[in-house]
Formats: sequence, C-alpha cells, structure tokens
Amino acid sequence: MELKKPLKISDLIRELRQQLDLSQEKFAAKLGVSLRTVNRWENGSTVPSQMALKLIEEMLQKMGEPGKRLLNEYLLKAERWEDS
Repeated sequence: MELKKPLKISDLIRELRQQLDLSQEKFAAKLGVSLRTVNRWENGSTVPSQMALKLIEEMLQKMGEPGKRLLNEYLLKAERWEDS
C-alpha cells in the first residue's frame, strides 16, 4: 500500500481556487482578504482564520459534488494522519 502525503490546507485552497478558475487576486476578493494573504495560505506560511475557513467551506459546498470530494479528501487525510 502506498502512503500519500497528507493534503494540507494550502493544497485544499489552491485546488479550490483552481477549480473555480480564479486567480489568487480574484479568490482573495471573494473572501475579503488581500492577494498577499491568499499567497501566504497557498505557500503554507500562514493558515486561514476561522472566518475565512467558514467562507472557504461555503464555497466548497456551493460547488456541489466536486467541492464535497475536495472537502472529504482533505478531512479524511488530515484525520488519518492525526490518528497515526
């Protein structure tokens, strides 16, 4: 069995943004944050605030099945790595 690297919040954000076909700048505007903030989230130097995470979760839910898949993939992998 091959172990994959766990999906990080930075990966989830990048994947969501790309699936929505948004630049970092447009994604930042949708969330009410700066371009620099989104860039820092994606490079892993900072993590989103609870408010931003809530907005990201809402975006994922509005995507329907693709968003659910992303959310489940992120949560399941994160839980798996926390348990080990």
